[in-house]
Amino acid sequence: MAFKVSVLLSVFILTYLLAPLVFTCENSDIQKSYPISLLVYNSHVSPMNLTFYTDIAYRGILLGAMRKIQAVDKNFTFTTVEDPNYGPFLVSVNGVAGNPAEHTYWELLVQPQNGTIIRPDVGVGCYIPNPYDTVILKFTTW
Repeated sequence: MAFKVSVLLSVFILTYLLAPLVFTCENSDIQKSYPISLLVYNSHVSPMNLTFYTDIAYRGILLGAMRKIQAVDKNFTFTTVEDPNYGPFLVSVNGVAGNPAEHTYWELLVQPQNGTIIRPDVGVGCYIPNPYDTVILKFTTW
């Protein structure tokens, strides 16, 4: 009986001490948002670079941030198609669409704060930007 009481007391004390750390961290992170920038790079038009700024929800996807920018800035538009296997696929940005005959498409790149440019292994519907990332939508060829 004494053993059961001491185990229950230990569990209670441990829960009491650790619970504020767990719940404070999770709740404060969920409510935070952070800034990112979106660079549209298209060497075939003028101006070839357009940069947009927005805040993104904690663990929010890039597609949500793009929709947010599109809703408030008439200089940024995009279209996607829904692929049943892979989700949203970026088709056009600012009226310029990729063309299989011309081997053109919109490439997703990301420049984190350290300055390196990476190619995510997911698309706009799954990519989760980090704080202060510069997301690059680059019109390019394959």
